[in-house]
Amino acid sequence: MTHPYLSMGESAFWKSAVADKETSDLSGLWQPKFRIRPRDCIVTAGSCFAQHIGRALHGRGYGWVDAEPAPPYVLGADARALNYGIFTFRTGNIYTPRMLNQWLGLAFGGFDSDEVWQRDGRVYDPLRPLIEPNGFASHDELFAARAATCAAMRDTLARADLFVFTLGLTESWQNSGTGLEYAMCPGTVAGEFDAAQHRFSNANMRVVFRELDRALRTLRRHNKNMRVLLTVSPVPLTATASGKHVMTATTYSKSVLRAVAGQMAEEVKWVDYFPSYEIITSPVFGGQYYAPNQRSVEPQGVDRVMAQFFADQEAAFGANKPQNRRVPDQGDAISATDDDVKCEEELLGAFAA
Repeated sequence: MTHPYLSMGESAFWKSAVADKETSDLSGLWQPKFRIRPRDCIVTAGSCFAQHIGRALHGRGYGWVDAEPAPPYVLGADARALNYGIFTFRTGNIYTPRMLNQWLGLAFGGFDSDEVWQRDGRVYDPLRPLIEPNGFASHDELFAARAATCAAMRDTLARADLFVFTLGLTESWQNSGTGLEYAMCPGTVAGEFDAAQHRFSNANMRVVFRELDRALRTLRRHNKNMRVLLTVSPVPLTATASGKHVMTATTYSKSVLRAVAGQMAEEVKWVDYFPSYEIITSPVFGGQYYAPNQRSVEPQGVDRVMAQFFADQEAAFGANKPQNRRVPDQGDAISATDDDVKCEEELLGAFAA
């Protein structure tokens, strides 16, 4: 008697692949589709966990692109406070594929919005309300800064070899009339909440897949050689407006995002999925990579994720030529500590009773 399981390797079976191994010996968690080389032009965007990936690639001498570097007179912590060196572009966190589509629409045409928020005489961008912690001085200043980001996106995305996008949330707030999706709920950071004008949305799999598919098609339309690496943030929700318990709301959100990312990687040959989410959240690791708040990812968790990334790349394609680890200078925004990860959503915790 014969059957397919007789010829499968040890990685196909829980006992041999997981139960009989120390967690430090788990290997082959990712079978990458394509090689990522240090010379590649690499763009990172998305939820807060993408900041870790960009920083690790940069530190290993890979071609992570900072398309909007801080001015020479803005250094270190001051640069990070102004959101320089966080992602490739100064967009702040892009939590959903719909938000990504809005940015691509602003950069390449087909979408525009003149809505602004205000607080204490300052002007805030609803797409990235914390990009300037104290807001902009005027509408003109806000839209000039947005135009600079869009110009950087057009230039860099047209020549990028790899786009790394971390999916973060399914929940969002939108303008009922215009459909604009905000980075934060109006009234939390700036602006004023209006129940008649602002609606809550919790996207399902169909919506997330549709929006992500549209975003990826836009990227390839402007760069036919671009490859995409999807990840899912392992960071739980800070708060939920779904009416559910925040733990079950987190499970729903991450399950949807993980399923969509997996489906996209299965269906599109130039899209891959890297399991950073599984490495951090799997019961196999016993929550050891989370801080005591059971939400923030500890530095050793990030190190484990990136060690797996490079190990599986090497196992599939061989070792890259040794790279000199870049030593950031004091004025380099990306040299910040892991405690400096920018995550607008965390501010919602301040509103807990």
